[in-house]
Amino acid sequence: MNPAFTLATAPRVLSQLRHDHRTLAMLIVVPCVLLSLLAWVFDGTSTFDAVGAPLLGIFPFVIMFLVTSVATLRERTSGTLERLLTMPIAKVDLLVGYAIAFGLVAIVQATAAATLAVTLLGLDVAGPFWLLLVVAVLDALLGMALGLFVSAFAATEFQAVQFMPAFVLPQFLLCGLLVPREQMDDILRVISGLLPLSYAVDAMRDITTIEGVGTGAWGDLSVVVLAIVLALGLGAATLRRRTP
Repeated sequence: MNPAFTLATAPRVLSQLRHDHRTLAMLIVVPCVLLSLLAWVFDGTSTFDAVGAPLLGIFPFVIMFLVTSVATLRERTSGTLERLLTMPIAKVDLLVGYAIAFGLVAIVQATAAATLAVTLLGLDVAGPFWLLLVVAVLDALLGMALGLFVSAFAATEFQAVQFMPAFVLPQFLLCGLLVPREQMDDILRVISGLLPLSYAVDAMRDITTIEGVGTGAWGDLSVVVLAIVLALGLGAATLRRRTP
């Protein structure tokens, strides 16, 4: 891994995002709009406090997965990736550069959504606000890492979008948001334990219900970080120069 190549990739990706106003709006504005809509739907009830924090992590996860998988595939189909890999740059340098660029966007995304949820929307959070931001950023990075990984198996942008039901929806259904994990069937509970989004939701729930920083939250975040690193490693191993 060459830090110079990694740091050269991140500004290029950020420059592309800066000129793509629709993508920026989807990354930053859409999670805020969805949270506002959710708060409006559950206005006057305690439901928003129960589901608001988990969805604060799930919305960035889903959006970052979608944007990253399509953006990486576009780089490959346009020939940009092939030209880059003719240079003395390793695949891991490229993917870590992407991770840095989208990670900076994730910080802005999480800060905007979390600040809106806690201040204007009235989300009740018992734990520290900074930890809420950390979990939201890690959720976005998890979506980014999985998006980079699955983009290697898609030949068109439409196929990249088709991976969303396979990689995102099962995690959404089994993460414990709709039904507590301990109430699931044994097989579903085992599958849920293998999905990283389950631990992100558990961490968000700990933050909203437990004052201070609980040991359970740190354990859940460790699993999410491990999943991010694993997805980036698999992405580097499967990244292709071009689409056949």
